[in-house]
Amino acid sequence: MRVDDTSPAHGEQIPLGSLCEVTAGPSGSLLDTLHDGPDGVPVISPPDLTDHHTVDTRRLRRVPWGEAKRLSRFALREGDLLVVRQGTLGRLALIEAEHATWFYGSSCLRLRPRCELVLPAYLVSYLTYPPVQRALLGQSLPGTVPSLNSTMLNELPVIVPPLDRQRSVVEALADVDARIRIQRQMADRLEALRPAIFGELVQGMRQT
Repeated sequence: MRVDDTSPAHGEQIPLGSLCEVTAGPSGSLLDTLHDGPDGVPVISPPDLTDHHTVDTRRLRRVPWGEAKRLSRFALREGDLLVVRQGTLGRLALIEAEHATWFYGSSCLRLRPRCELVLPAYLVSYLTYPPVQRALLGQSLPGTVPSLNSTMLNELPVIVPPLDRQRSVVEALADVDARIRIQRQMADRLEALRPAIFGELVQGMRQT
């Protein structure tokens, strides 16, 4: 699998499988007790992954507490990444502390980074970099539902700068993200004010 030379940072190219453990989600038979009730261990599925690479916890499905031991090898840790492997390819999320011990569905792959080599947040940025996305999606298996597998991800070349350079990249992108959020909030406020401004202007025209 080839990635365009327009890489986000200079560094050594290392296969993803050498940087993290890639584990496919449990088979459907292991999740046959999945339900929509409030009790049990949450299971993260592709619809729960947001465009901002976080987990939307509002509609999570769950498995009974008694199933936790049987599914223990699929438990999540802080710093793991979840990647959609079937359906809406390219979506992924970084697992936070609040999601630790939760499980993930059969349509996801779990990446567990070796943090002495690569920072989870850097890996999220790398895997969502457009040339990397194109290279990865271009290798997806054809069919009615496009899919990826562990082998494809293991072979994906990753540009790996030194850790201090990775931290600088993560910090710079976090600053950009913060600015984007501020601009979006300002735009939302202006959009909400627009009808009121229009009404005031119309009333003013009537009075004159």
